[in-house]
Amino acid sequence: MRHLSESNPRRLRMDGKLRSLVLLTSLLIAVVCSFFVSTSKTAFAATYCQVTYTVTNQWPGGFGATTTIQNVSGSAWTSWTLTFTFPASGQTITQLWSGSYSQSGQNVTVNSVSYNGNVANNTTVSSPPGFNGSWTSSNPVPTSFSINGHVCNDNGGPTPTPTATPTRTPTPGGPTPTPTATPTATPTPGGPTPTPTATPTRTPTPGGPTPTPTRTPIPGTHVDNPFAGATGYVNPDWAASVQAGAAATGGTLGQKEALVAQYSTAVWMDSIAAVNGTGSYTRSLAGHLDAAVSQDATNGSAPVVIEIVVYDLPGRDCAALASNGELVIANNGLSRYKTEYIDPIVAVMSQAKYSNLRIVTVVEPDSLPNLVTNLGIAKCSEANSTGAYVQGVQYALTKLHALSNVYNYVDMAHSGWLGWDSNLGPAVTLVGNAIKGATGGVNSVDGFIVNTANYTPTTEPYMTANQQISGNPVRSGTFYKWNQYIDEASYATALRTAFISAGFPSSIGMVIDTSRNGWGGSGRPTAASTSTTLDTFISQSKIDKRIHRGNWCNQPGGIGARPTANPASGFDAYVWIKPPGESDGASQEIPNDQGKGFDRMCDPTYGGNSLNENSATGALPNSPLAGQWFQAGFNTLVNNAFPAF
Repeated sequence: MRHLSESNPRRLRMDGKLRSLVLLTSLLIAVVCSFFVSTSKTAFAATYCQVTYTVTNQWPGGFGATTTIQNVSGSAWTSWTLTFTFPASGQTITQLWSGSYSQSGQNVTVNSVSYNGNVANNTTVSSPPGFNGSWTSSNPVPTSFSINGHVCNDNGGPTPTPTATPTRTPTPGGPTPTPTATPTATPTPGGPTPTPTATPTRTPTPGGPTPTPTRTPIPGTHVDNPFAGATGYVNPDWAASVQAGAAATGGTLGQKEALVAQYSTAVWMDSIAAVNGTGSYTRSLAGHLDAAVSQDATNGSAPVVIEIVVYDLPGRDCAALASNGELVIANNGLSRYKTEYIDPIVAVMSQAKYSNLRIVTVVEPDSLPNLVTNLGIAKCSEANSTGAYVQGVQYALTKLHALSNVYNYVDMAHSGWLGWDSNLGPAVTLVGNAIKGATGGVNSVDGFIVNTANYTPTTEPYMTANQQISGNPVRSGTFYKWNQYIDEASYATALRTAFISAGFPSSIGMVIDTSRNGWGGSGRPTAASTSTTLDTFISQSKIDKRIHRGNWCNQPGGIGARPTANPASGFDAYVWIKPPGESDGASQEIPNDQGKGFDRMCDPTYGGNSLNENSATGALPNSPLAGQWFQAGFNTLVNNAFPAF
């Protein structure tokens, strides 16, 4: 390149002042250009997007997180792609909702889905992506985010969310305690107050595991097993239906039926109206708790335990129709679930007059198990991709766990659903991570319940899963199809072991719903079959007389073991969660305002579907809507009760 003097020698003779002015002007232009380039770059990045990453909870090896995404680009988005990089190796997303994602090494890409891609300017993503993840050595917060290729947060970056700090001292030689999440959110005016940190009250057994932290009692103590030493609440409305049916039936059967009214059953809060006691509901949640307090007043020194089924997730029962709920995911269902359902439940339960009751909650039957096996069903896929089930359960556990006299048991379906090895392991992972994402983590639950509203026997007394018949294990038979667990006791025991291995405290207890799994009556075998043909042996030996293990609606079972505490090691109780006599669903379509549809699995003329391998349903005829009194069904359950009345 030639020098300036070589290209134009005449410019060397310019006046000195002019030359200085030119040089000064050039310098000013360069500085001004540099300023505008720099300012333009900063303004462009800072006015396109803002991303806030929040760790909602953390436990050894795992964590939950959410992202808030704001569009400040000046124009609307029709879709968005979020990218960020985890700072540490070993940080991995295991489950994500409200988006689709991919991860390569530490680099994460999250894409919007159909319902949250449209984002107007100066608004946030309506259903922001959240996820559960795992980590190995550390779990630092990502600090750089991009949306649609544009860097966000150039005005200083996000404020990292503090990592949860353990508050317990680990027992020497015992497991590392689960860190207790410290609330970091500032309450929105008029909104809920952050849940306080749990305070441990249990004394560890020398040499045993770290005790499960419990809430500061108001005024009683949160005990290990709420059923032990307690008397069960008898629902006066259900008892009245039993007594009326017994009187109408008369005779020996009527006398037996009258005896059933003395037992404790759960109360199903299956709608907002049920909580408030409006519409077709004659008694509210407060009404039932008031009745429990009245029973407690005549109960001597033993406390009363009342079981409440929390059952109104948006998109509820995504794989069935008989008990679909009122809340729709796409119609603000999750927000309504929190503010119109869970919050009122907690507000009622937290009243001081109920503090001496032991309130057991059965949290959302069949919800999380559907995310394990039924994602091929559109509504289940929606519940999974939106995070409605996971976030709803986490919110319920967080709120309920804050009450010292409330005991949470999460539903884990039954052995005929999740008993295969390919289902049980993923179920423990999915449900475990969902629970760990609640504010109390693994300590927000007191245990798990199986067989809710189902018919699977507690035990099969005349055979075991691996018993050999002509060289073949029982579980390989047509009825069991290689399922590892042929009854609920063995299944629940395996679940408990798996959850403890996944970081849950060894104090967790299992509960089995025995309200309809007795399978007595004249058809009950009294000994093992002598047949050497596998399927014949199974048919003649098993007490479960369903046509298929997938049949669940109004089966001709029998009332099972009476409610009792501490029935076996690791088991908190046998309970009656499904009140005997209440229908599972209508055998034909019945118009209603409760959101309950017609499921052909309740139709005795139906030939089945893929869920029961196109077998006959075995359902009883002429059944009413789910939850309504079904006298003919009750007669069958009492006739087939085991032990008999």
